[in-house]
Amino acid sequence: MLTARTDEVDTLIGLSVGADDYMTKPFSPRELVARLRAMLRRPRPLGGTPESPELRAFGPLALDPVGRDAWLDGEPVPLTRTEFDVLAVLSERPRMAFSRRQLIDQVWGQTWVGDEHLVDVHIGHLRRKLGDDAGAARFIRTVRGIGYRMGTGE
Repeated sequence: MLTARTDEVDTLIGLSVGADDYMTKPFSPRELVARLRAMLRRPRPLGGTPESPELRAFGPLALDPVGRDAWLDGEPVPLTRTEFDVLAVLSERPRMAFSRRQLIDQVWGQTWVGDEHLVDVHIGHLRRKLGDDAGAARFIRTVRGIGYRMGTGE
């Protein structure tokens, strides 16, 4: 994340919502390149395919939690790290209705502090990328008064 916001609280929020790093303006181009190179050196899981044995399928949606890949109708779905993590938590226990707090604890950690409606924002992004409609959700269903659970994909 590259920003002009320099307060500690802004840094904490930026990192808690999924940024891998946080730099403030003005910045040194050499430092930016060094940070990018450091990120590229970090180990990453190998990508999977829709035929992977660890695959979780929900109708036309397939999720590979090991390779951190998602496909819809066989086409890759570009998800952010946080979007993937939310979807992975929901798909791990598809019949369970998760409250916002439970999702926050699983995705952001139990020490995360902030507005729990952040979950709704990420659910909205996921629904948009999956072509899901909140009124007739196939993949992420709203459980009224509780939170969210995984749909069957139908």
